[in-house]
Amino acid sequence: MFYIAHRLFAAHDRALAAHLAHHLAAKTGADAVFLPFCDTDEENLQAPVKGLRLFELDRRRLRTLTGMIAILHGPSLDDGVCMEIGYAAALGVPVIVMTTDFQTYSHHPNSSRWEFTDPLIETITRRVVRVPRLGTLPPADDTADRFAAFASRNHHQTDEAVARSVDALLDAATGTGERATPSTAPARAGSAFFEPSPYTPVPEQVAEAVRIAGYGLRMARRFAAADTAAAARADWNEARHAETLIADVSGPETPPGAAALIGAAAAQGRRIGAYLPHPVLTHAPGREPNWRNLMIQYAAGHHLSTPDDLTTWLHR
Repeated sequence: MFYIAHRLFAAHDRALAAHLAHHLAAKTGADAVFLPFCDTDEENLQAPVKGLRLFELDRRRLRTLTGMIAILHGPSLDDGVCMEIGYAAALGVPVIVMTTDFQTYSHHPNSSRWEFTDPLIETITRRVVRVPRLGTLPPADDTADRFAAFASRNHHQTDEAVARSVDALLDAATGTGERATPSTAPARAGSAFFEPSPYTPVPEQVAEAVRIAGYGLRMARRFAAADTAAAARADWNEARHAETLIADVSGPETPPGAAALIGAAAAQGRRIGAYLPHPVLTHAPGREPNWRNLMIQYAAGHHLSTPDDLTTWLHR
């Protein structure tokens, strides 16, 4: 099963994912491709707790994957997609990221650059397929509609990204469509990994509550490290071996690294707490209110609003 991970909340995002799924299915067969929203019939799905049902349907596919293509664009990465990336990567599934973003990122003007705002994403994926430039400018024609010409250049750029991503995925997938062999990491008893949010100050009282509860605490270091790539690899390894994950999911949406680590912990059956003091609820037709992207909310399971909440949860 090949999984297309994509942002769901606008027609153009869904159309791009469908375009990618169509081209992948042409090479693998339609039954080998899973496209969220489309294949869960999200708009028309009826369920007592619809968000939870959608999470269950997506997670069922995530556990049977041969490979994944994830679509990521821009400085604000979709947290549901990043969660799905972490879930697949933790199980040893090859993940290809497709992007047409022309920006790269760094902490300082002359420091090493990353493909995305959080270097963890490229650390845990097999390959990033980046097509940052528009398609070729058509021959000059005084009668041409410049807006149609500009749209055509964007379509050509997208087509190139899709073709290259499909080829990269099929090259990376094991065998001729066999499921990847899961490769979970053993948990260290009594260990906890804390992933702060890059959008807010580190809540020191959270880290202190973990220590008081008697856990061996490790914290993410990649955003302050001189060697960011090495620190990102270390954070991934530490988090995968932690028995408990506490992720500060504060920000406009769950930070990319926190989302990926939540996915990885969920794939491995670890204990997960999401720290979010000031949630903004989302509402969608037929779906219960969610305090975060439903993939984050139901993967984490525990919403911690205060350090006292965390203390109570840790002592259960």
